[in-house]
Amino acid sequence: MLVVDDEPDVEVLMRQRFRRHVRDGVYRFVFARDGEEALEALRQHPDTHAVLCDLNMPRMDGLTFLSRVGEVDPLVKVVIVSAYGDMPNLRTAMNRGAFDFLVKPVDLDDLESTLAKTVRHVAELRRAVRSTEENALLRMFVHGGIVDRVLPLVRGPGALAGEQVDATVAFLDVADFTAVTRQHPPESALRRLNANFEVILPELESRGGVVDKFLGDAVMAVFQGEGHVSRALDACLAVKQRLQGLAWSGGDASPYAHGVCVGVDTGPVVSGNVGAAGRGRLDHTVLGDVVNTAARLATVA
Repeated sequence: MLVVDDEPDVEVLMRQRFRRHVRDGVYRFVFARDGEEALEALRQHPDTHAVLCDLNMPRMDGLTFLSRVGEVDPLVKVVIVSAYGDMPNLRTAMNRGAFDFLVKPVDLDDLESTLAKTVRHVAELRRAVRSTEENALLRMFVHGGIVDRVLPLVRGPGALAGEQVDATVAFLDVADFTAVTRQHPPESALRRLNANFEVILPELESRGGVVDKFLGDAVMAVFQGEGHVSRALDACLAVKQRLQGLAWSGGDASPYAHGVCVGVDTGPVVSGNVGAAGRGRLDHTVLGDVVNTAARLATVA
């Protein structure tokens, strides 16, 4: 909690009224005497949920502070506490984003319930933002199509249910890359490998392929739906052509000079989630002879 008021008695009042909350670790209070101090306090305490702010203060008043607080923390909510409770001030404060408005002298029970309501609201906002960020991070590691397919399953009783589908599976292995890991520093080796994947993935995904997983220096992709065989073959050929063109223009030192070994097979596969749900570890994948054959073909290639 950030309390912004130039009256010294306010700090004493807040510490006395909420001493049990402070003792139990429910609230922690920070105090500032004007809007400028308050903005700096927000920068130093990014975990602030609620701000209690007076209107009439030196240097920077409460209404100016309201217009600036979003620059520092767009999620924190400000409750105006002022003796100037006339309609113009009230409307200006609300239009500038005030969460609530309390008029001095403040009813302390009302203040307590208002603070609790404000904290709950900001906590929900922060959870929603964190969930959105985690979902975006998840989609960096897992293809969006898999995320959309798996989320409804893991939220229901059929988390480990599977189905048999017709699909084409492709393995694309960056050729002779193991030697690179011995000859180059780790950062350089990973940079070379990822440069190849940056070329490979767009060709696969633009033709409806879903990247199932990366297996070291290889990628496994699954194609389903209408024309999945021809789309998979087109994607693999396009990958080889793109890498050959980049290797030709970059010379022997090019990260694309390795080329790819490709294995493709098509037919019925088992699609579903494998792992240990009780340990919170699941992987959505496809299984069967088609997968094994495609992997062996890539090895032979």
